[in-house]
Amino acid sequence: MTDSAPQTRTLALQAKGLQRVFVDGKRRLEVLKGADLSVAPGEVMALVGRSGSGKSTLLHLLGLLDQPDGGEVLVDGTPTANMRENDRAELRSRHIGFVFQHYFLMSDFSTLDNVLMPARVAHSPGAWLAGGSAKATARAWQLLEQVGLKDQARQKPATLSGGERQRAAICRALMLQPRVLLCDEPTGNLDPDTASRIMKLIFELTHKDGVATVVVSHDVTLAERADRVLRLEQGILQLETK
Repeated sequence: MTDSAPQTRTLALQAKGLQRVFVDGKRRLEVLKGADLSVAPGEVMALVGRSGSGKSTLLHLLGLLDQPDGGEVLVDGTPTANMRENDRAELRSRHIGFVFQHYFLMSDFSTLDNVLMPARVAHSPGAWLAGGSAKATARAWQLLEQVGLKDQARQKPATLSGGERQRAAICRALMLQPRVLLCDEPTGNLDPDTASRIMKLIFELTHKDGVATVVVSHDVTLAERADRVLRLEQGILQLETK
């Protein structure tokens, strides 16, 4: 299937002919049967489908957390099929941000330190002390202010509401100014009003920062607001008419 991402801009994320097969004894399950998609900077693409259809599997492939059985993923035009694992990890850490249904914030660290963590990992100790820390901290404060968490920066995750934790997770995902943002059911643990505010925030930051965003969700309202909607059904991606 060929989708219809805008072709006037450099594509931040592409998938070409992705295949993924799982074998359980004599059972062979084709989760993806040659999936194609492309997402441009500043675009939000919603990925929908019934539970168990393979949406999270596709997201893991797009995020270079798993390898396809066929086809390849390109991040900012860079092919990844033949990359060494260390190079894939470097590309993933620098250019792809993740937001999950479960926030995965580290309980022993403050909100600010959780947001800073990707920058700490990306810098060597020497580079961190030589100026990386100051620049990263300024970026973290800017993000927290953008999402309304500046006053909670020194608090630990356990003291935050679900919506506040997800906002902190979004800040962490955007810390290194990634080209791609992948969201797996980011509002699944939130009440409807909070979920609406979180999705509004994701849309605003995507358009403001020119990030290519893919959101897996069962939320019909979210899908209606996305620039494009792809449905995964029996291993095949189909573009939905809005």
